[in-house]
Amino acid sequence: MIKHFINLEWKQFFRSPQWQKSIAIKILMGFFALYFIVVFLSLGVGIYYIIKKQMPNADPLQVVTDFLFYWMLGDLMMRFFLQKLPVMTVKPLLSLPIKRSQIVHYVLRKSALSFFSFLPLFAFIPFSLVLIKEGYDLKTVLTWFFTMISIVLILNYLNFIIESFSSKTSLSFLPMLVIAGSLFALNYFNIVSFSSLISSGIMAIVNNPILIAVPLLLLIGLYLYNFKLLESNLYIDGSVQTKIKEVNTSDLSWTNRFGDIAPFMQLDLKLLWRNKRSKSTLPMLAIGLLYGLFFYPNPAYQGKVWMYAFVGVFSTGIFLINFGQFIPAWDSSYYKMLMSQNFKYEKYLKSKFTLMTLSVIILFVLGIPYVYFGWKVLAAHFAAAIYNIGVNSHVIMYGGSFNRKKINLDEKAAFNYQGTGAVQWLIGIPLMIIPMALFALINWLVNFEMAIATLTIIGLIGIVFHQKLMTAITNKYLSVKYKMIEAFNQEN
Repeated sequence: MIKHFINLEWKQFFRSPQWQKSIAIKILMGFFALYFIVVFLSLGVGIYYIIKKQMPNADPLQVVTDFLFYWMLGDLMMRFFLQKLPVMTVKPLLSLPIKRSQIVHYVLRKSALSFFSFLPLFAFIPFSLVLIKEGYDLKTVLTWFFTMISIVLILNYLNFIIESFSSKTSLSFLPMLVIAGSLFALNYFNIVSFSSLISSGIMAIVNNPILIAVPLLLLIGLYLYNFKLLESNLYIDGSVQTKIKEVNTSDLSWTNRFGDIAPFMQLDLKLLWRNKRSKSTLPMLAIGLLYGLFFYPNPAYQGKVWMYAFVGVFSTGIFLINFGQFIPAWDSSYYKMLMSQNFKYEKYLKSKFTLMTLSVIILFVLGIPYVYFGWKVLAAHFAAAIYNIGVNSHVIMYGGSFNRKKINLDEKAAFNYQGTGAVQWLIGIPLMIIPMALFALINWLVNFEMAIATLTIIGLIGIVFHQKLMTAITNKYLSVKYKMIEAFNQEN
């Protein structure tokens, strides 16, 4: 049966219309994976000799074990934010004569073979070999190594449980950040020394190998708990039933002043605060607004006025960037229905442009207190806001015509890369790098005032030609309308 499951996933992967379009992303992620493998491999080979050089009288095995708490905390957070749980498309399988237990066992066992489970081995294996080479007892090293493998698998199944419970909240990453931050703080301020507790426990297992039964029993317990948790939710009616929620209506009558685009603006506003994925754009507003506080008070950036344009574009355009890069994928779940309605496509796009423009204006006004750091900062933010409205808004609207990936609005927001393709990676060049480079060049060749004037004039030109630009962008969307409908119909 396992062979059939693997065969089904293999066909699903290669028959999906998305896999060829995202091949560039897969290659890029492959390079990242190779980089981390080399880093962990180098660390595993060299950590013994680094410790011996820095602390000649210390036991390298004891030193490494003392720091395992920080690795465990980092590994758990990395899994939570980056590891995708290996769920299958189980709904078609539930009506077939396949035991639910076989499906659940396959999902759980597959998770143990993830990249995040193999990555630590590139450090543990060479470190263990170096210990044996340097005269450590073979039984001691093997006991330590198998304890590490047990901990890796424990973290994997513990992440399953955390994911299951955190997915029930709209900002699922906040509890994880609070818990991880609290554990780190308690250990850092020596209130509760988790690093010492974990180190003592592992060294006790190393000195008495029979105690390895403790992490093994914990691993088995977590596996069985995950098995019951998944099996209890694996029913046809549980897979197809629709959750009924009480909708909180809000007064959006103020949008009526925008005329015939008001219904589309109301649709986007409701989407923003009613869905897990789209809600992630709202906390980012605060991050973008306060972004300048990371730079302007820092003495390292004093006098580097070329950074003002970058901060200004990011601070006033944070909503434009986060919301705009997924136009029209936000509406992918009902895009076919939307396109069957009798309305002008230009009105649909104009509503999103208006929403982004309003966000730029509001963020600029809220950022006026940055004048505390000098008039040049406020001037740069003003020029960046004009540039965002006149140029970046049109650039990101045009880039949306290349979006072909569906977004599931009910999935968690934290580090969710669903719907992300090459467009989202490449769009950053014209949005951020070009205005910063242009500003820095003019500031270097002429002066600060001319750099401000250049960004402002370019932005004003975009505003003047807005109607013609929107007509061209609308025609582009209309030309690929049916390709988008076909792509958004694909679940994978």
